Amino acid sequence: MTPETKARQRIDDKLEQAGWVVQDMRQLNLAASQGVAVREHPTDTGPADYVLFVDRVACGVIEAKKDTAGANLTVAEAQTARYATAVLKWRKDTAPLPFLFEATGEIIRFTDGRDPAPRSREIFHFFKPDTLADWLAQPTTLRRRLAEHMPALLERNLRNCQVSAVTGLEKSLALNKPRALVHMATGAGKTFTAITAIYRLLKYGGAKRILFLVDTRNLGKQAHQEFMAYTPPDDGRTFTELYNVQRLSSPTIDQGAKVCISTIQRMYSILSGEPIDESAEDVSLAEVRQTAQQNKVVRYNPAVPVESFDFIVIDECHRSIYNTWKQVLDYFDASLIGLTATPDKRTFGFFNENIVAEYTYEQSVADGVNVGYDVYEIATEITQKGAELKAREWVDHRDRQTRKKRWSETEEDTAYTGRELDRSVVNVSQIRQVIQAMKTAVETQIFPTRQETPKTLIFAKTDSHADDIIQIVREVYGQGNAFCKKVTYRAEEDADSILSSFRNDYHPRIAVTVDMIATGTDVKPLEVLLFMRDVRSKGYYEQMKGRGVRSLDADSLKRVSNSADSAKTRFVLIDAVGVEKSLKTESRPLEKKPGVPLKDLLQGVAMGHRDDDTVLSLANRLVRLAKQLDDKAQTRIEKASGGVPVAELGKALIVAIDPDAVVQTALATAKAQGITRSEDSLLPEELEAARAQRVATACAPFDQPALRDEIENARREREQIIDHINLDQITFSGFSEQAEAQAKSVIQTFADYLRQHKDEIAALGFFYQQPYQRRALNFDMIEDLHERLARPPLMLTTERLWSAYARVQAHQVKGADRKRQLTDLVSLVRFTLGLDGAGAELRPFADEVDKRFQAWIFRHNAQAPTAFTPEQMDWLRLMKDHIASSCSISREDFDYAELANKGGLQRVWQVFSNELDGLMDEMNRELVA
Repeated sequence: MTPETKARQRIDDKLEQAGWVVQDMRQLNLAASQGVAVREHPTDTGPADYVLFVDRVACGVIEAKKDTAGANLTVAEAQTARYATAVLKWRKDTAPLPFLFEATGEIIRFTDGRDPAPRSREIFHFFKPDTLADWLAQPTTLRRRLAEHMPALLERNLRNCQVSAVTGLEKSLALNKPRALVHMATGAGKTFTAITAIYRLLKYGGAKRILFLVDTRNLGKQAHQEFMAYTPPDDGRTFTELYNVQRLSSPTIDQGAKVCISTIQRMYSILSGEPIDESAEDVSLAEVRQTAQQNKVVRYNPAVPVESFDFIVIDECHRSIYNTWKQVLDYFDASLIGLTATPDKRTFGFFNENIVAEYTYEQSVADGVNVGYDVYEIATEITQKGAELKAREWVDHRDRQTRKKRWSETEEDTAYTGRELDRSVVNVSQIRQVIQAMKTAVETQIFPTRQETPKTLIFAKTDSHADDIIQIVREVYGQGNAFCKKVTYRAEEDADSILSSFRNDYHPRIAVTVDMIATGTDVKPLEVLLFMRDVRSKGYYEQMKGRGVRSLDADSLKRVSNSADSAKTRFVLIDAVGVEKSLKTESRPLEKKPGVPLKDLLQGVAMGHRDDDTVLSLANRLVRLAKQLDDKAQTRIEKASGGVPVAELGKALIVAIDPDAVVQTALATAKAQGITRSEDSLLPEELEAARAQRVATACAPFDQPALRDEIENARREREQIIDHINLDQITFSGFSEQAEAQAKSVIQTFADYLRQHKDEIAALGFFYQQPYQRRALNFDMIEDLHERLARPPLMLTTERLWSAYARVQAHQVKGADRKRQLTDLVSLVRFTLGLDGAGAELRPFADEVDKRFQAWIFRHNAQAPTAFTPEQMDWLRLMKDHIASSCSISREDFDYAELANKGGLQRVWQVFSNELDGLMDEMNRELVA
């Protein structure tokens, strides 16, 4: 067959798969099916390759080209348009045919002539006849509605960043841009924004169905809950009362569903025919090791045609839409809308650099949507330097998975580094020292006024590491099981119920996780993140930090943390492993076959499986294994391989399939055969032969059973040594240089604000005016100043300011561990303005009032003919305490409880008579100035 005949045959097959009956002109029977594709239909400009009839009406044309022309299909668009506007023999209507296709056996391009500025696009497969019938029945196309019929956005209940995101997205869709990226900081309401846009696309755009794509089942549940809670601004009903939302849990898509929520794993399974492992939906594809990996390519599925969705919203699009999984997005003829808080270069490239909204973490903190954070560092000697167990020491040996222990001697001296902690060696003292240092820091420096442990999330290296941490946390804090829980996919209790309790209830106070709530999960009361694992991916690290950034109002925070006395204003990242300083990469390499055991990869290569995925997976596994093995295991493998280290075995596999190296080998082979070739002129079979040659050489060592056995045995050596002999000690515990710089910035911002606004805020006028107008300062003025400072973008609460000074000028700051009072703002202003002179200390306002009160009483008793009586002193102390909490005292204040309970104004007048007003003025002047 000629190339064109082969292409026609494949086009016929694809049309038939989509439900079309393909006929030659001489066998024309338009009653044969709803959709009939007629080959070589005559027109006044010559026969069209295919004319499409739906319900007996001509509506489209296909221009067929041979496969070799696939890369240049756009040059055939003019030819397709000519046939679409030509006069078809026996056709009464002379209007142009609206649906235009160009196709080879491999590629199909489509143009809807009714769109504004019709533009062709590549599609995976032909549309079904009933789809074209539906489109013909509509007065306008989807793209025309997006460009011309979308009403103005109702901004009620939307943040400014959400308004910008929805309007930016709709402008992009109106211009028919196929991909759009919404970059919004964690906590800014990406899902709410997406649902707002989806609602408008359904109601005003007339979208048929929208796919909301996630990469873990947990994120799917969370999204479904937000759809159920969403009430649009122009309708009193919830989204799910207006539109059917299906969370996909089977291969069948509900035809009545307007929104379908699915993991990308499940959709891939439906389209590839690869059965899905249910646990695969619990693990993010790109950030943690996958539990299963499919190798089949996506095929056309008539039950889920390419036109099933008009739009695909991709949640957390920075991590799950590349490599194999991208086939899901290539399959559907849908506009792609990405949502992420942490895009990388790969993300920007995939979405054609079409960033329709950008709302950074820094902007979200300035707006009060999110909170800032401080970094507190904990370093231990063993974390940094490792340790050594001498030979013949009696220690526990524990199986990593079963956790079964045996008590035995070490066979030889065993040195380990900090990187090996909690993998090959567990040092209980190291974990205990870190947890104890965290407890001390939180209680004395970070949140000194709290009566309960703030909600804390600990990131562990492995599930076994998480178990060790939990036991030690409970021991160090002296608490029971409810205090600290594990939230991972392997937790004994239901992970969702633990997560719900962690979010909404008093217990647990501390949660330990490996990956489940590392990304995408909303736990607003979190105020402490402890990293006991390093992270190499920049994006993943930002996502993990994002668990703590969510803002929370005072009442909501108080419901789970009783002693919290204000809204959540910050969180603290405690770095126990140097995660803040370690080198980060833009993206993490993907394992091609993480669900395939190493022994099966080895056996497969030995049996002749040499595809790229198998070779790369084995290579990655060997390179990773090389980093985990001790010298003894390395030597055994090297001996079995004929002197090649295990890491080199892996690297050789990677190099073997390097495309550039394959080309060079092919050129060298051709030259050796006396054939002159350029890179562009190499034949596919020559490249394949060169690749096969290189891969065969790299795979040759694995033909030896002894080598395969040694590698597998090394992998199975997974016992951990429990080091209870080397005791660890803290080498540093304190805020990082970054945190100190942030504290200095807070202080400078405060000082600048005082200077810039001294003329417009009454309380500042009191401090700046000379001489002091002492009686002018009152509680309302201080409260007004605090409200101005605490609101975004400053977020300068009294507690945050005091903590900043304690960090930068600790030797001059007193009472940092005390609960802050609003009147402490008086002390902060005086200290910042230097009103008490150089070297003065920053003391709580109540302490300063106490000090001044003692001096005033001493002066009064020394000057007056008679000292105050005991009852008068009792009243003066009560009045002093009121001034300490309110900045001043007047007659009206005796109605307050502390003073009223002693008899109020009537009794105090009896005690002091006409001297009362003078005493109050004197105390206001002497104690507050």
